Amino acid sequence: MIDLRLLREDPDRVRASQRARGEDVALVDALLSADERRRSSGVRFDELRAEQKQLGKLIPKASADDKAELLKRAEQLKADVKSADAERDAADAETQQLLLRLGNLVHPDVPVGGEEDFVQLETHGTIRDFGAEGFVPKDHLELGQLLGAIDVERGAKVSGSRFYFLTGVGALLELALVNAAIAQASAAGFTPMLTPALVRPQSMAGTGFLGQAAQDVYHLDKDDLYLVGTSEVPLAAYHMDEIIDADRLPLRYAGFSPCFRREAGSHGKDTRGIFRVHQFDKVEMFSYVAPDDSQAEHQRLLEWEKQWLTSLELPFRVIDVASGDLGSSAARKYDCEAWIPTQGKYRELTSTSDCTEFQSRRLSIRVRDGKQVKPLATLNGTLCAVPRTIVAILENHQLADGSVRVPEVLRPYLGGREVLEPVSR
Repeated sequence: MIDLRLLREDPDRVRASQRARGEDVALVDALLSADERRRSSGVRFDELRAEQKQLGKLIPKASADDKAELLKRAEQLKADVKSADAERDAADAETQQLLLRLGNLVHPDVPVGGEEDFVQLETHGTIRDFGAEGFVPKDHLELGQLLGAIDVERGAKVSGSRFYFLTGVGALLELALVNAAIAQASAAGFTPMLTPALVRPQSMAGTGFLGQAAQDVYHLDKDDLYLVGTSEVPLAAYHMDEIIDADRLPLRYAGFSPCFRREAGSHGKDTRGIFRVHQFDKVEMFSYVAPDDSQAEHQRLLEWEKQWLTSLELPFRVIDVASGDLGSSAARKYDCEAWIPTQGKYRELTSTSDCTEFQSRRLSIRVRDGKQVKPLATLNGTLCAVPRTIVAILENHQLADGSVRVPEVLRPYLGGREVLEPVSR
């Protein structure tokens, strides 16, 4: 959530952020009104309580003639205090409810617009000319079937659409990717973490996933637990309700977990293969830093993502995501999109978001710097979303006979194998 003081001091900035997101600007005025009621009712409660306490001291000392009048006033004060307390609680609850609906403040350099209004910042690698090589590229599903690596038919039979099995070299390729990603993250100073896939409501809400993203979340009603769509959620909540000493920052974690998404609103999109699925594994970077260091840390996370995709020898580009396509917790987000040959376009493989103090305020995570205790900044960055990375590797490194060249960075994790060969079915 944002700082209420900032809202009071510069409401136009908050309105501009809401407008850039394509969200309800009237929410800002409703929140300002609720906050004013919260503060004024709090002042009234404090004044009545002070009078009540003062009266309590006077009654024992009062004469018989005065005591009856004072007791009558005490009864009235008791009712007034109760009423003021209820008004204060109601106004505070309304303020908090409205505050939780408000997205993070969009960074001023973020391009304004919707999904297609991003700004391309850079490109890396060379897009292969398969025509010059004399063959038409196969898509990842056909390649996966030739390699005995992907089985979507039995995935659908067992679990429904958008589920799959990784088999044989497909399973080995996932394990290689995860181990290589964790190795890179560890070398960069991240602590490896295996995180829970089920979290409590306060963890999900605290990271901002029960607002605009709620329709994409799986909820277990009987247990009131949520399946995570990213290990960002448990990693953000890991230090919930804690105060961290400034000399411990930055704290960096690399979480590996299964992820679950309903893919609501994606009906008819990417139905072939394993690019858009309901369950997948992912390695996620997560940082806790001092607020003043969040923008620099954002650039560092992006560099680690670029290093990873470069090591996989994939052509990709970096985009500055437009304001209307940001998640509610992100002030700014960069995506790295790999070239997918059979689609003839770049598709998102990784992203990194600077969430500034938004999540730490909701999760009550603070930093102690000397005598000052204040919210810190959190950032996240996908290092390897496994299925999409497999899609990009298979399609970009395929050979004319249906085999696939293994990027050098993965070979130590695949027993030195340089090529994945088709198998007889």
